[in-house]
Amino acid sequence: MIEADDREDVRITFEDLKSLLRAIFVSSGTSLDTAYILAENCAGCERDGALSHGIFRMPGYVDSLRSGWVSGQAVPAVERFGPSFIRIDARNGFAQSALASADPMIRRAVRETGIAIAAIRNSHHFSALWPDVEPFAVDGYFAMTMVNGLANVVPHGGRQAVFGTNPIAFAVPVECSGPLVVDQATSVMANGEVRLHALAGKAVPNGTGVDRDGKPTTDPHQILAGGALNTFGGYKGSSIALFVEILAGAVTGGQFSFETDFTGFPGAQTPKAGQLLIVIDPSWGGSANFTSRMALLCRQLLDAGQDRLPGARRFANRAASGRSGIPVKASDLQRLRLMACDQNTQT
Repeated sequence: MIEADDREDVRITFEDLKSLLRAIFVSSGTSLDTAYILAENCAGCERDGALSHGIFRMPGYVDSLRSGWVSGQAVPAVERFGPSFIRIDARNGFAQSALASADPMIRRAVRETGIAIAAIRNSHHFSALWPDVEPFAVDGYFAMTMVNGLANVVPHGGRQAVFGTNPIAFAVPVECSGPLVVDQATSVMANGEVRLHALAGKAVPNGTGVDRDGKPTTDPHQILAGGALNTFGGYKGSSIALFVEILAGAVTGGQFSFETDFTGFPGAQTPKAGQLLIVIDPSWGGSANFTSRMALLCRQLLDAGQDRLPGARRFANRAASGRSGIPVKASDLQRLRLMACDQNTQT
């Protein structure tokens, strides 16, 4: 681990960052298994440059655990209904742990039937979605997932938040390449990005959101203080947000974004929501050369003038971090160490 002056960025290895985050999670009340999963996830986001879901999220994780809003000790219940449908009750724990518990059953269903649908309920998702789907694409499957959350997005033409940012992600294997991975919110901007703008004192672009009175604003503080985000693409994006709300909040047996209620849990930040995951073996569709067809499609996108493929920047950041370490502000690294010490003192 390289040390430096607090005014400079430092570099930390992926393993060292995971170890530090794991210690914070365990001392904040999670099981060791959950700590390993969340630390891998959070450190991976930081490594890949997805900063709105990296170490920036750690205070929210810790405060949510300490408030009792989310259970770090939850043991998910996984049941297979029929050949392809899997129900997962996260039991008020983290969605990533629930998904990890169901992973063997999901893969078995895909091998046996060509498709698996996993419905996660009573879960807390506080991260990016690409880590949930990328591993399946690496193994040759097409995977897509969606999650709802805390109501902070207004439907098109509305004045009151109904949807979460309701992200959707998918990953596809590509011949002679890493997978094609898309992860996007159905809001104009992810909530974490708005929070980063607020911390930096920067305005958000026009059309991003509204204030508590439903009036357009570029002030991220106004959006966060009782205001809301807009969906992307006007009514079309609003329809996709609705689509995610139905699949993640209703089909799963979970709850809608507007039903999340932090009352009685000061400091809680993780939205209690639902998540739907669909994994498909593309070879069952009759294509013997699916990955080469995907390579052709990717080349066509680039030849058409698209400057890069979705996920390419994350992969480039991952490679750079593997060579020289993950860049982290020295002050942020010190803050993480203090969090670990503070939690250890309390426990």
